[in-house]
Amino acid sequence: MKKLFLSLFFAVLATTGLYAQQISVVSSGGATSLYRTLQEAIEGADSGSVIYLPGGTFPINGDYDITKKLTIIGIGHNSYSEENVDVCTVINGNLRFANDTNGSSVMGCYITGGVLIGASNATVNDFLLKYCNIGELHVGSSCMGTVINQNYIRTGSYINGSSDIVFAYNICGAINDISGGSINNNIIVHGLSPFYNINNTIVKDNIIICTGNETATYASFDNNQVSGNIRKIDWSADPNLIKIDDEWTDVFVNFNGGAISPVSDFHFKEAYKQYENQAGVYAGGADFDKQLAPVPYIVAKRVDTETDASGKLNVKIRVKAGQ
Repeated sequence: MKKLFLSLFFAVLATTGLYAQQISVVSSGGATSLYRTLQEAIEGADSGSVIYLPGGTFPINGDYDITKKLTIIGIGHNSYSEENVDVCTVINGNLRFANDTNGSSVMGCYITGGVLIGASNATVNDFLLKYCNIGELHVGSSCMGTVINQNYIRTGSYINGSSDIVFAYNICGAINDISGGSINNNIIVHGLSPFYNINNTIVKDNIIICTGNETATYASFDNNQVSGNIRKIDWSADPNLIKIDDEWTDVFVNFNGGAISPVSDFHFKEAYKQYENQAGVYAGGADFDKQLAPVPYIVAKRVDTETDASGKLNVKIRVKAGQ
């Protein structure tokens, strides 16, 4: 573990002041290469490589397809974090995973557009999306083994009939078109209906928040195993529903009216604290607030403006490791 930490540290160090805005790509064999743009890094990386993005903004063409197995790791998506001095990693555009990307993953990034798993009608299996803040999610109908865990998804998720998906511990908008798998421990903030065309799926321990009509029905919601969800009105599909009578602003520490972002604080106020371990993103001891990908990040740094008497430039960096 120490060797891995040091390797990651030097990869991150190469992207700080000495090589501003450069991107480290570590191949499966351990070789490291540096690139200036995200697309250059993707094109130059061998299949199975890990791309480490520093803090900053990295554009990508909207219709660019990734066609190799890659792990893309940023330093975090939360610009409100006070600990990470490099703030966050922003990918400006869409990430489209097409053919030959089985086993790929994305962690620790703010993505202005969407993540498309199975772009261009490809089948992409065993994909992981974690610790990200994205505009929307699309998963191809033939994709299997998809895991969507601990993300902010600012609008909708469109699974297109895919099965065998694990959609858990996210703060998100409406979820559409799942035909098997599980939807659990999410906070679902919606205006019309939280679910559309969900069938043969486990739906449990979610907090369902409507910013419009709380009585909205769920279209094509059949043959699901439903239990332990929290909602403001009765729901006949859930025999173990936890019903909330107060306004959501009285339930959560900070509910900002429906915008899906870290500005809201979905911890329960004291009067409802008993439910925090039963449903939502904090249940079961989950540390949703951490939101750090497994990469070292800089918590403090100082670079002198002048060299010393011996001609050396003093640089001090303090680093923590993510999970």
